[in-house]
Amino acid sequence: MAAHSRADEAGWESLFDGGSLTGWHVSAKTGHSRTSGNTSGGRWVVEDGAVVGSQDMPGNGGIVLTDREFGDFEVVVEMRNDFGPDSGLFLRSTEDGKAYQAMIDYHAGGNLMGIYGEGLGGKPHIRNYNFENEVTRINLNAIGDPQVPFPVLPEAWPSFWRHGQWNELRARIVGGGKPTITTWINGVKISEWTETEARHPPRGRIALQIHGGGSPQDYAGKFVRYRGMRVREIPSTK
Repeated sequence: MAAHSRADEAGWESLFDGGSLTGWHVSAKTGHSRTSGNTSGGRWVVEDGAVVGSQDMPGNGGIVLTDREFGDFEVVVEMRNDFGPDSGLFLRSTEDGKAYQAMIDYHAGGNLMGIYGEGLGGKPHIRNYNFENEVTRINLNAIGDPQVPFPVLPEAWPSFWRHGQWNELRARIVGGGKPTITTWINGVKISEWTETEARHPPRGRIALQIHGGGSPQDYAGKFVRYRGMRVREIPSTK
C-alpha cells in the first residue's frame, strides 16, 4: 500500500524489522497483567512479517514497548486486528503503561483513533463515533467534546474502513506537559485535542496493548496484528 512509501520520506525511521522484536520489550507491570502469579504481559510474537499479540492465558494482557523514548513525534502503524480484542497505541508510555492512548478498541461499542488518558484517571476521553455490534457499521456518538467532527458518513464507513485488510493508523503528539495530539485513519484526520493540564511526562515510549480481562468470546482465538511501524521525531519548539 502507499503507506509503505512514506517511511522513505526524510525523517522517518522504521521501528520494526519485520522478523523480530528487536528494539521492543514486553512489560507485565500494567494493570492488564492481572492473573495471579503471572509475570508476562500477554503473548507477543512475530508472524508473517507482523507483530501479533494475544492474551497468553484467559484474562491476562499487557503491552510491548519500544526500548527508546521519544518526546515530540509522529508514529504510523498498519493494523489488521480481529474484531473483539481491545488494543491501543500508547504515546509517551511509562513502563507500567501510563500514556496518552490512541484508541484501537476494535470491538462493539469501541472506537479507533479517539484519545484516552491510559492510567491518567481516564482523562482525556475523546471520541466522535462508536462501533455498533456489526463490524462494518458505526454510529456517531460524541464523547468528551471532540474538536474534530467525524469526517466519514456512517453509510460510507464499510468502504472507508477495510475490515480484514491492512489499514493505516497514525498519531502525532507535540508539546511538553500540555501536548496536542492528532490522529488519522487511512490518511483522514479523526481527532485532535490539546491537553488542559500537565499530568504526564513529556517523554516516553511507544507501546502496543493487548487488554486484560474481557469476555472469552472477545479474546479466545483472536489476535491483534501490527506491521509497518515507523516514527518521525519532531524538533521541539521550546
